[in-house]
Amino acid sequence: MSELFLWERTAVTSKEKYLTGAAWIVCIVAVICGVRARNTEGAESSVAAALTGELELVKHEEEFSSARIEPARMGRENGIAVIFTGTHDLHYYANSQTAPAPGLELKVEARSDGFDFGKAVFPKWEIFTDPVGDKVEVYAGGFTVFIPITAAKAQAQSSVVEAKIAGITCTSKICLPPFEKTLQTNINWDQRDSWKQISFAAAGDADTVVRDIAGGSSHSIWVALVLAFVAGLALNIMPCVWPVLPIIIMRIVEQAKEGRRQSIMMGLAFCIGILLFFACLAGANIILQSFYDRTLNWGDHLRNPTIVTALSLLMIVMALFMFGVFTFAVPSSIAGKSGSGKGYAGSVGMGFLAAILSTPCSFGLLTVAFVWAQGQALFLGTLAIMVIGLGMAAPYAILTSVPGWLKRLPRGGRWMELFKQTLGFLLLIIAVKLIKAVPEANKMNLLYFAVILSFAVWMWGTWVTYGTKVSRKLLVRGIAALLVVLSFWFFFKPELVDWQDYDRASIESAKSEQTPVLIKFTADWCTNCEFVDKFVFQRKDIARLIDNKGVLAIKGDTTKANLPATLDLRNTYNEPGVPVTLLFLPGQAEPARLHELFFADELRKLLESLPDKD
Repeated sequence: MSELFLWERTAVTSKEKYLTGAAWIVCIVAVICGVRARNTEGAESSVAAALTGELELVKHEEEFSSARIEPARMGRENGIAVIFTGTHDLHYYANSQTAPAPGLELKVEARSDGFDFGKAVFPKWEIFTDPVGDKVEVYAGGFTVFIPITAAKAQAQSSVVEAKIAGITCTSKICLPPFEKTLQTNINWDQRDSWKQISFAAAGDADTVVRDIAGGSSHSIWVALVLAFVAGLALNIMPCVWPVLPIIIMRIVEQAKEGRRQSIMMGLAFCIGILLFFACLAGANIILQSFYDRTLNWGDHLRNPTIVTALSLLMIVMALFMFGVFTFAVPSSIAGKSGSGKGYAGSVGMGFLAAILSTPCSFGLLTVAFVWAQGQALFLGTLAIMVIGLGMAAPYAILTSVPGWLKRLPRGGRWMELFKQTLGFLLLIIAVKLIKAVPEANKMNLLYFAVILSFAVWMWGTWVTYGTKVSRKLLVRGIAALLVVLSFWFFFKPELVDWQDYDRASIESAKSEQTPVLIKFTADWCTNCEFVDKFVFQRKDIARLIDNKGVLAIKGDTTKANLPATLDLRNTYNEPGVPVTLLFLPGQAEPARLHELFFADELRKLLESLPDKD
C-alpha cells in the first residue's frame, strides 16, 4: 500500500501551495466574473425591434414563445394588444413572489411620442406545479396583454409605438436566461374605431396575491432543502470529479495511518474547501442581488469564455497528470515533515478543486435547486446553496470519521494505475466538451495552445528529475514556462481589425463609392494564414491605418470548396490558393496582390498613401 500511494505522499508540499493559491484566485475570479457575466448579459439583451411583425422572444429545443403587437380595443378603451404565441411547457411568471428571483416576473410596457399609456392589463394566470412541488402562477402558450392609451397628443395621427417585454422563461426542466426585447408597430389614431375588439378575464394586480411561505409552503421548503442536499451528494459521482477521487481517497488513507484525530481534522479541512467554493457562489449571489439587482444562475461561470477556456486547459493538464507525464515530486522526508498547518491547507485546496471540477457536469442536475434558491430571501437562498455544498462534503466527513471503513477499500495494484490512466482519457473527453463551448473564433487558437501547453508540461515533468542539478532544472523549467507565456501571447492576442464576412455585393458597392477594400483570403486548414494574421494584421500600426483610412476589411473564408470566397478567389481574382491578400485602391482597376507571409511593411506603405477618412 505504501508503494501505491508514494506518489501522493511526495506531493504534499508543492501541491498544497498551488492548490491553496488557486483556491483563493478562483474564489475572487468567481465573484468578479459572475458580476461581469451578468453585466455582459444585460448589455447583450439589446433591443430587438420588428415593425408590425412577430418576434421570437425565446427558444429552447422544441419550446418557443413569440409575440406581436396590434392596435386593439378592450371595452371602451383604446390601446395596443401584445399577443403571445408559443408552446405550452415554456412559461412566464405572473407573480414576483413566485418567480425564480424577484423582479423576473413578466413585464410589458409601452411608449410612444404620440401617446401616453397606462398600466398593462394581464390575463388570468394558470397554475403550474414546479419540480419542487410549489404551485406557481404562470402564463403559457397563447395569451394577450392589453396596454390602454390614456392620452393622445394633439398632433398624433400616425405614430410608432414600442412595447418592451422583459422577464424570464422556464420549462419543466430548465430556466433560460432573463431577457428584454422590444417590438414596434405603427398605429393610426384616426382609425381607432375599426381596431379589433378583444376581451379576457383580467388577473388584477398579481402582486396582491398572498403566499404564506412560512406556513403553507413550509413543507415544500424542507423538500427543496433535502433535494439540494441530495444534489450535492450526486456531485461526487459526476464524471468531472472522478479523476481527483483517487487522489482524495489516497490522501484519506494516508491520513488515517496517523491516527483517528488527524484523519478527522484533515477530512474536515477537505470539507471546508468544498464549502468555501459554495460560499463564493453564495457571496456572488448576494453581491449581484444587493448591488446590481441581478441573480446568479447555476452555470453562469460556464457562459464566460475565459472560465471555460481555463477549465478546459485544467482538464488537459490533469489528464497529463493521470497519465504520469508529471508529478508534484518532492522528497518523502520533506513531505513527511510538512506541518499540520500545511496539511490542512492542502486539504482545503483539494476540496475547493473537487467542487470546481464538479460544475461542468452538473448543470442540469443543480439547475432546479439553484433556481429555487434565487427566489427566496437572501438568507434562505444562501442556506440552500450551502446545503448543496454540505451534500457534496458529507461522504468525506463520514469516511474520515469512521477510519474502519477505509479497510474495505480495494488493495492497490496495477489495476489502480490503469484506472487512473483511464480517467485521464475521460478528462480529455470533458475537455473536448468544454472546448465546444468556446467561441468559434478562439477555438483553433485554443487547440494550438493546448498542444504547446502539453509539450511544456511534458518538458517540466520528464526532462528533469529530483536529482537533476538545480541550474539545469531552472533552465529547463524556465524554458517550459517561457514557452507557455509566449504561446499564450501569440495565440490569444485580441483581434485588432474589424473583419466583415465575405460578400460580393458589399465589395462592389464599396469599390463604386471609391472606398478602399482589403480582402484577406484565408482558411481554417491554412497554417501560413495563421502567420499572416499574427505577424501582419495583429500589428497595431497596421490595424490603426486600416481604421484611420476607412478601409473596408473583408475576411474571405476558403475553408470549403463551395464557399463564395473560394469560388471568387479562383474564378474572379485568378489566384491559385491561400494565403493571399488583395487591396483595392480607389481609382485603380487592379488590386495590389500580397502573397508573402511578412508583407506588413509593404501593406503599411500602401495604406499610408490613402487619405484619412472623414
